[in-house]
Amino acid sequence: MTGVSDLSSARPLTEAAAIVGVMIAGVGLLGVAAPLVLLDLGRWLLGPGGLYAVAVIRIAFGLLLLRVASISRMPKALRVIGAVILINGVMTPFVGVERSEALLNWFSNQGTMFVRAAATLAIAFGAFVVYLVSPRRA
Repeated sequence: MTGVSDLSSARPLTEAAAIVGVMIAGVGLLGVAAPLVLLDLGRWLLGPGGLYAVAVIRIAFGLLLLRVASISRMPKALRVIGAVILINGVMTPFVGVERSEALLNWFSNQGTMFVRAAATLAIAFGAFVVYLVSPRRA
């Protein structure tokens, strides 16, 4: 996969990556404010259709990050993040509903403070993605 070389054509891609970063941070904010709602969202996604949807979203986001990495603030870091997300997306259907449910049950059994703490990581990750794809100051 080649990176973006023309900055004018890259703008929509970097904006899309920033929007996804904001959405990730938004899910994190939901988890901090209402951890049980976040867990319910996770349970709603546990069906086979939900797992495939999550897999497609992860694959698309991983490819998007790989595509814009060359013009980001930290190209190597963004390539690694994009590759990890892409691999995670490819592996998601193989994990299956039962293992995903077991993981979600373990996660929810840790308590709401644990969910809130994990959600703060999502906020930080989303903000980091936005930072990485934002234009450099001249």
